[in-house]
Amino acid sequence: QVQLIESGGGLVQSGGSLRLSCAASGGIFSNYAMGWFRQAPGKEREFVATISWRGTITYYADSVKGRFTISRDNAKNTVYLQMNSLKPEDTAVYYCAAGVQGGATTAEYEYDYWGQGTQVTVSS
Repeated sequence: QVQLIESGGGLVQSGGSLRLSCAASGGIFSNYAMGWFRQAPGKEREFVATISWRGTITYYADSVKGRFTISRDNAKNTVYLQMNSLKPEDTAVYYCAAGVQGGATTAEYEYDYWGQGTQVTVSS
């Protein structure tokens, strides 16, 4: 069973930066596509970013393109989300997810394992 644990969330002012981490255990991390999703209060969970198993392909939601960067370190079984130029509308619980099919994908149903989430709050 794959376990995913997110960290790095917190409170930051508008324009600031945070780096989220997601550590995986219990599976072959290097085989999995990894994704970040977020859910704001009263809204549905939405796609943020994804990276393929080799780290060669990435996709981003339009709302974060140019501000967020997803990366992975297969030696450390960890995926990262560097978030710069944060805005109040980025406030949400951020979840990482692992997809055994390996290819970068924006679709929630393609992901098999999910973390518990980490709160990101951006103040104006």
